[in-house]
Amino acid sequence: MKPAQMERTPFADLDSQPREMTAMLLAALDAMGRHPEIRRVRRTAMEALRPQPGGRLLDAGSGAGDVSRWLAAQVGTGGEVIALDYSAATIAAALQRHDGSNVRYMTGDVSAMRLPSDSFDGVWCERVLQHVDDADAAIAELIRVTRPGGRICLIDTDWESLAFDGVPARLAATIVADMHGRLTPRQHDMGRTLRRRLVDAHLTDVTATPVTCLFGDPDSAGVVLPMVNPMVPVEAWTTPPGVRDNWFSHVDAAGSRGDFLAVLTIWVVAGTVS
Repeated sequence: MKPAQMERTPFADLDSQPREMTAMLLAALDAMGRHPEIRRVRRTAMEALRPQPGGRLLDAGSGAGDVSRWLAAQVGTGGEVIALDYSAATIAAALQRHDGSNVRYMTGDVSAMRLPSDSFDGVWCERVLQHVDDADAAIAELIRVTRPGGRICLIDTDWESLAFDGVPARLAATIVADMHGRLTPRQHDMGRTLRRRLVDAHLTDVTATPVTCLFGDPDSAGVVLPMVNPMVPVEAWTTPPGVRDNWFSHVDAAGSRGDFLAVLTIWVVAGTVS
């Protein structure tokens, strides 16, 4: 992922974190990738990307490479996947986990890639654009490296869709407002803007699917939502003294009663390069 020039979240600037924090963030990415709701989002995205056997694909913002290796299984031995990430730490983790599939790993900036034009049949870019300064410039780069007729699939979050039930509404609003800009990106509405961005970039056959992720207990929610994860360091919170503890007290109580609910929409938008 490319870190924003504004105040950066830990996920957007992984290489600047202490080693222990890097290990924790990589573990969090792994857990997110295993979460049933994130897997549902990814299945929707795979259907939108439409990879073909023998194709050459780019996973832009690949993290530790779990999606890259999944894409490699779709294109088969005759195809290839390039896994690109801004973070050297995540590429190192991806190399350690490599399973022998036809994936090549490299560091790079999605907004200025050192890759030839018209060189991919498809591009996957998941939860990256919410972190960059200029999403349209990054999308232009993704289009540049895609062959005419190739598909681009963008997956990103609409953090402003986040809603809770089972906890006091005013307290939830306070917590969400605090965490926006701390552990969630500043571009909170990125997901809902993706369709417009691809239409404005003159892609055709544009599809847009909102996937509402439902979390029915705090443990499930905490895998994806930092404000429900008690393992997030206390120093990441800027709420007044006592507010964090009060929040988790209500979250735990709702979990015990069985009426905790969190919902978040992640958008899957794809289009064909002319």
